[in-house]
Amino acid sequence: MGYRVLADSVVVIHFAFILFVVFGGLLVLWRSRAAWLHLPAAIWGVLIEFAGGYCPLTPLENWLRLRGGADAYPGGFVEHYILPVVYPTSLTRELQFVLGGLALAVNLAIYAWVLRRRLKAVS
Repeated sequence: MGYRVLADSVVVIHFAFILFVVFGGLLVLWRSRAAWLHLPAAIWGVLIEFAGGYCPLTPLENWLRLRGGADAYPGGFVEHYILPVVYPTSLTRELQFVLGGLALAVNLAIYAWVLRRRLKAVS
């Protein structure tokens, strides 16, 4: 039971990290210092998609599920709603490039907006 809760927690953290990678640049509009956290996360997220790699949270979650005997559980919110988003069954190499490109495009647009606002404020 404890390992399953830990595994579910890792999935929730993983999902939150994905949201932070894609939309965390919006925090920079509110607090410019958030860029120090967001930029490395966004770079990591985009690069991991382009490289076709796995986030270190994935093996951790898998290990916790195996330790907890995850094969026989009825499922819950995390398994039904979050896991398919974090680990889509239709994930292909091409889709990874699309996802990485979308994350990159969203963040470039947000940071361009932030820079434009900063430059207008200075002049």
